[in-house]
Order: sequence, then C-alpha cells, then structure tokens
Amino acid sequence: MQRLEGKYALITGGSSGIGLETARQFLAEGARVAITGRSESGLAEAGEALGGGVLLLRCDAGRLDEQRALPARLREHGWSRLDAVYLNAGDVTHLPLEAWTEADYDRVMATNLKGPFFLLQALLPLLANPSSVILCGSVGARIGVPASSVYAASKAGLLSLVRTLSAEWLGRGIRVNGLSPGPTQTPAFGKLGMPQSEAPALLEQIRKLVPLGRLGRPEELAKAAVFLASDESSFMLGSELLVDGGVGNL
Repeated sequence: MQRLEGKYALITGGSSGIGLETARQFLAEGARVAITGRSESGLAEAGEALGGGVLLLRCDAGRLDEQRALPARLREHGWSRLDAVYLNAGDVTHLPLEAWTEADYDRVMATNLKGPFFLLQALLPLLANPSSVILCGSVGARIGVPASSVYAASKAGLLSLVRTLSAEWLGRGIRVNGLSPGPTQTPAFGKLGMPQSEAPALLEQIRKLVPLGRLGRPEELAKAAVFLASDESSFMLGSELLVDGGVGNL
C-alpha cells in the first residue's frame, strides 16, 4: 500500500525545487496533490513535469488576500478536507544588514512568516482529524550565516509556530512538525537578492559549512516530507526534522 494513498495534500511553493520534487513524491505515494506558485508559467511547467493529475493554483504566499481565498478555491475543486499540508513557499533573500530596506524586510516576513500564519488560520476548517502540517524551516535559524539575518529570523519564527500550534491544536488531531533543510541545490540559489558578483563567494561559504561536503538534493528533502505527511510519523509532534548534512549538529 502506498504511504499517502487517499490523502489530500497541499504544497505551497510547489512549482520548483524542493516543492516540485515533493509533489512528485506525494503523487507517487498515492496522494491527491495541489500545489501553489506565484507564476502561471511556472505552474504550467510544473504540471507538465508532474505528468498531470495535480491541481495547480496560482497564489502568492506573501499576499494575505490570496492566502485567505485558498480554502474556497480548494472547495471549488471538490476538496472538502486536507490530510497533509506542506508550507514550503519562501523568500530566500540574503543581504548585509546595511542593505536592507523596510520594503525588503516586509516582503520576506510576509512570505516566510505572516503569510503562512494566516494561511494556516484560513485552512483550519479543512484540516482533517488526523492530519499533518509540515512547516519548512531552515538550519539557518540555528546558525549565524552572514547576510541571512532577516531570512533566518523569519524561519525561527516559523519553527516557533511548530511548537505553539502543536499545543494549541492537540485536541484536533493535527500534528505540526518542522522540516529544516540545509543548503540544497535548487533554483532558490539564484534568488538570494545580492549582486551577482557576490553570490559565488557566499555559496562557497555555505557549501563549506556542510560536514558531508556537498549540497543536499531536492529528493532527499522530499522523502523526509513524505515521512512527515504519512502515518509513519504519527508519534512526532512539535518536532523539527533536520535534513542538513550535519550543519546544525556538528
């Protein structure tokens, strides 16, 4: 039997990188999958890559109106419940402290923390008993990487929600856990927001942080997400699963 057979699963930021690979793995495990993304063209490409059978929803993770509208859009497509939610969408902007503007700060926090918070609020009536919610953290919330201040703070806040919402929703049968990647080879590395001339040096610095000596692969994170979404992780609650090549522990 497939591990996610019959489950309805929502993945935000599912049109590329870890989110796209997670959608592929969820489908292979028998789930009905919906993915969100900001770009219509990116979603279309993801739909082709996944071979159809996935619900594509254009949605900006940093726009509260679009987050609040998402449950109704799912219901329009006949989705009356959610068994698994993976909030993976994120803004990975890295800048030195003196380069941040208020607009940049607000955008990152809206996408990485405020948007997910209010999306969970909106999705609550759809979450089944039992169900699994996975919040995408980052090992960056545990360590001090230069230029990561706002990004790391937003992920630390999201990982705090893992614990507080686990306690708040305990009686509802909703398990909330965090999945924190280490440096992973995805298109996100092209969206750090810094000058192109500075990016290679930062990437090399990040790679050297990894005790295993390499970047992670999207499929390694996706398989961890399958575990957290499935009944195999039924005794995990309020936890953070690090899939980071040892960065956070060694």
